[in-house]
Amino acid sequence: MKSFWIRTEDDKTVLEPRDVPSPTVAPGQLLVRVSAAGLNRGEMIVGSAMHSVEKIGGTEAAGEIEAVGEKVEGRRVGDRVMGRVLGRERGAFAEYALMQAHQAMPVPEHFSWEEAAAIPVSFLAAYDALVAYGRLREDQWMLVTGASSAVGVACVQTGKIIGAKVVGTSGSAEKLKALTGLGMDEGIATRSPDFADRVMELSGAGASLAVNCVGGSLFGECMSSLGFGGRLATVGYLDGVHHADIDLRRLHANRQVVFGISNSRVSEEARAETVAGFIRDILPALTEGRVRPHIDHVFPFDELPMAKAHLESNKQVGKIVVSLG
Repeated sequence: MKSFWIRTEDDKTVLEPRDVPSPTVAPGQLLVRVSAAGLNRGEMIVGSAMHSVEKIGGTEAAGEIEAVGEKVEGRRVGDRVMGRVLGRERGAFAEYALMQAHQAMPVPEHFSWEEAAAIPVSFLAAYDALVAYGRLREDQWMLVTGASSAVGVACVQTGKIIGAKVVGTSGSAEKLKALTGLGMDEGIATRSPDFADRVMELSGAGASLAVNCVGGSLFGECMSSLGFGGRLATVGYLDGVHHADIDLRRLHANRQVVFGISNSRVSEEARAETVAGFIRDILPALTEGRVRPHIDHVFPFDELPMAKAHLESNKQVGKIVVSLG
């Protein structure tokens, strides 16, 4: 089968096409014929948790079930599914991929394959950040830095499903305009740590939740944007800044919480719990058509290196997807 492997070359990642045997389904797994796969920036960063070994790239896919492993119930050949795929040796940048059965989610009938492939990683990360750990509630204020990223857009859309009020940051006025069209209440045009006063002005008492998709350069300003009992989720570090100072007196006095969102060390039981929660709490809004994933661009599978270049250009709003037709 066709596949693209991701490997490190000097200080960058490279996608390399290879012909390899199709994977064999094992107990508890599904073999999926991939129709579309999503790109995720973390996998392209040298030294990140998502890119630790040479492997078939891609962490999420949508397609039809080709084979069902033993001990799997409720799944049939031909079912339309979307989900995170098995990593390490087998990924989504291939004609066939493996999923743990508990990672497979039903594709809403009106969704294209490309829309389905845009859901698993970004929206599950948003679910963990906003619902499972962030405990965001209706009418609360949420701040999202780097809101035009795939996870940022998923956070904006998930926040609106919950009924929260969302303020996002971006260095591009054009991107902020697009985000407003997706439901964001307020936008702040900046790439600098200078937005806390504006967040306080908008919210009145500070954000209940801040989702930092940028990294350490904005950590302190995110903390300053929180109100009493506020929570700060760190999702990524696009700025390459992995360290930041923290005002322990402010954290202590305001009973604030700081947490990270990553799947690199999460158990299969915890992954299954997140998927079940997402299916229960958020998927109905997608199935009913109240929200659709925002796709910036779809590339043919053979043009995956071009899709990677577009991702690294930072020009996109939302998800970049490759289609296998």
